[in-house]
Amino acid sequence: MKAPVRELLDLFDLEQLENNLFRGQTQANGQRSVFGGLVAGQALLAASRTVPEDRPVHSLHAYFLRPGDFNVPIVYDVDRIRDGKSFTTRRVNAIQHGRPIFSLAASYQEVEQGATHQADMPTVPDPETLDTDQAIRLQLVERLPEQYRKDFLLERPVEFRPVTPLDPISSEPKAPVREVWFRVVDKVEASPMLQRALLAYCSDFGLMGTAMLPHGMNFWQANTQCASIDHAMWFHNDFRIDEWLLYRSDSPFAGGSRGMNFGSIYRQDGTLVASVAQEGLIRQHPSDSPA
Repeated sequence: MKAPVRELLDLFDLEQLENNLFRGQTQANGQRSVFGGLVAGQALLAASRTVPEDRPVHSLHAYFLRPGDFNVPIVYDVDRIRDGKSFTTRRVNAIQHGRPIFSLAASYQEVEQGATHQADMPTVPDPETLDTDQAIRLQLVERLPEQYRKDFLLERPVEFRPVTPLDPISSEPKAPVREVWFRVVDKVEASPMLQRALLAYCSDFGLMGTAMLPHGMNFWQANTQCASIDHAMWFHNDFRIDEWLLYRSDSPFAGGSRGMNFGSIYRQDGTLVASVAQEGLIRQHPSDSPA
């Protein structure tokens, strides 16, 4: 197994401290704080560890409360709110330094049959015909401040292939739409529970940036302050995280220093596997006042 994938799976190997207490390790990735997708994925996995595997998660709703410290582990405190005949509900607080940094509620349901429909997957080129994000980053690295270059080029556990490559450093306004193929770069033999936790992890990559596109804003601008405020997901169908998935995101609104983003995730055969929603802080300070 490739080293970055092994490291990712190690991060999802939660230590159980008590019946409802789990501990997850963190990782520095060039950001000022722990990557939000890691906290969301670990919190979902902690909740799922208290639910029978034949009752899969169908939705989560979460709030990012404080920046996470990647120098210390995160403790996940699971509250077993309800175990009903067909639905189960869990609430999780992610804790560092004695304070919650993240709060999540997740709902689980016994598998049932019922009326079915879905939105069609957009018509896009196959991922095998597109450039990798690694190749695109190599073309951009010389334009970054030197202190960011090493982290920018690190080998990653998740491969992304954008349908329409965007220059992440450009300040040129663009339409608030993104379409990206992604997958974990090595075979992952994992339970559906862990597959969904890993999808929660992946779902936070690039989503908030969609609302920034029409305004010429990007994460590399010194005077731009960005942070995820909340995150919601609905899981519709099974998938494998090591097979290609298409992530289409769009932003219908930005205002009040917040941007709204929606996402749909499809298997390569066109099956809709998840829907995502996130609001993020996108605050731009005067150019002489770094965020």
